[in-house]
Amino acid sequence: MDENWIIDQLEELIKSFGVQIRREPIKQDEDLVNVVGGLCLLRGEYVLIINSKATTMDRIKTLATALKHFDLDQIYLRPVLRELLDKIPEQSPFNLIDKQKLKDFP
Repeated sequence: MDENWIIDQLEELIKSFGVQIRREPIKQDEDLVNVVGGLCLLRGEYVLIINSKATTMDRIKTLATALKHFDLDQIYLRPVLRELLDKIPEQSPFNLIDKQKLKDFP
């Protein structure tokens, strides 16, 4: 499968969970670990930040890792995507109750 097709499929899937994807430059020192992005809650909304200078493979890994925060068991995925996601370590799911508390927080 084409890597760009995989990125498109992963982006479509993560957007179905209400996640906004932002590509932004992440300035970092050469001495530090390479940061390619990650999933966060920003003002009560899911946001996936991806380093705009990330390689194609780093973008795929970032999207796949973010998706592992969500329950994918009841969703049909093409076998190639399921295999890819099965290789990613499990992530702690975001608690939707916590998301609502964050929206209510002053």
